[in-house]
Amino acid sequence: MPDDWKDTIPCKKYAPEFIEVRRHLHANPELSYQEFQTSAFVQSKLSELNIPFEIKAQTGVIGLIKGKNPDKKVIALRADMDALPILEANDVSYKSLHEGIMHACGHDVHTTCLLGAAKILNELKEEWEGTIKLIFQPGEEKNPGGASLLINEGVLENPAPDAIFGLHVHPALPTGKVSFRSGKVMASADELYFIIKGKGGHAAAPQSCIDPILIASHLVIALQQVISRRKNPLHPSVLSITAFNGGTTTNVIPGEVKLMGTFRAMDEAWRFEAHEIIKTISNNLVTSMGGELDLHIDVGYPNVFNNEELTNIASQKAIDFMGAENVEETEIRMGAEDFGYYTQKIPGCFYRLGVMSNPDDIRNVHTPVFDINEEAIEIGMGMMAWLGASVEKW
Repeated sequence: MPDDWKDTIPCKKYAPEFIEVRRHLHANPELSYQEFQTSAFVQSKLSELNIPFEIKAQTGVIGLIKGKNPDKKVIALRADMDALPILEANDVSYKSLHEGIMHACGHDVHTTCLLGAAKILNELKEEWEGTIKLIFQPGEEKNPGGASLLINEGVLENPAPDAIFGLHVHPALPTGKVSFRSGKVMASADELYFIIKGKGGHAAAPQSCIDPILIASHLVIALQQVISRRKNPLHPSVLSITAFNGGTTTNVIPGEVKLMGTFRAMDEAWRFEAHEIIKTISNNLVTSMGGELDLHIDVGYPNVFNNEELTNIASQKAIDFMGAENVEETEIRMGAEDFGYYTQKIPGCFYRLGVMSNPDDIRNVHTPVFDINEEAIEIGMGMMAWLGASVEKW
């Protein structure tokens, strides 16, 4: 590949077309595992480009582009497609048409960038070597995670990728920049469900009751010991109780209380050790206060581990493409991503795309006002194409 190949990537030429693609996707969001129209749209775009594809996990679309010497390497490029159950508050022409559903995490941007990269790579396939596997993935926002479903259906086989790249929008990173980090970059995520059962009765006679509200209150505080007193300080983790539900009126002690929460960790060994500590603390406390406990830990996504060598190569490729002043280091985040399933199987690199419009008005993900500077589309699709084509086996 010529050193100046990157200068031929027509990302600026195609940016207006793919800004419109993003607006279409943003206006037509679909929830996890319901991305049927989104999948059909992606299929139509690949068909227009004569890129062969297959369907996995009902709505996942897996495309294949062969360059010169297609057996030399196989690089997978992944984008997620699902939206969130959030009512959009933006007043824009491409506002969600589906009330209560919104692309609030940027998956419309991810899908757009991969479609744009597909067009570029397909157009220039005589100028790069190897094979590109395009992974348009469902269900990133909801357990068990679309990545796990696709892996179970053989997405990492026939052909088997040597490496995989994925991007995620970063509202706090200025448009025109990208960021990378080697090693552990995002946390695992497990869901916690507690039912504390007591004995209900009149609020004026608590001595005749076993008060699950009191028990649950003690439990919320006690669970913080998992973080404050038990964890290894070298392994960041977070335990948050996010829902406390019980009771319906002022003069009745209820019979049960339900709690929900999340546990996140950067270390897989500590993650499962902490599960046992959570179970022990919860059972001992609840039973000591006379209650009964039903506890379910829904094991979710593993942490995202960026292969050091691959990520260092990709970061240098990004510098070649954009200049060193536009490539930063990603911070460790306790958010989770099912991209971690891929990085458990093959070398992977999950990087960030800056989409900030105004530093005084950052539109964060998972909020009703999330939005992007659409100039980031040009950079996002160009970078995906460049990494897919230029990174060689190592």
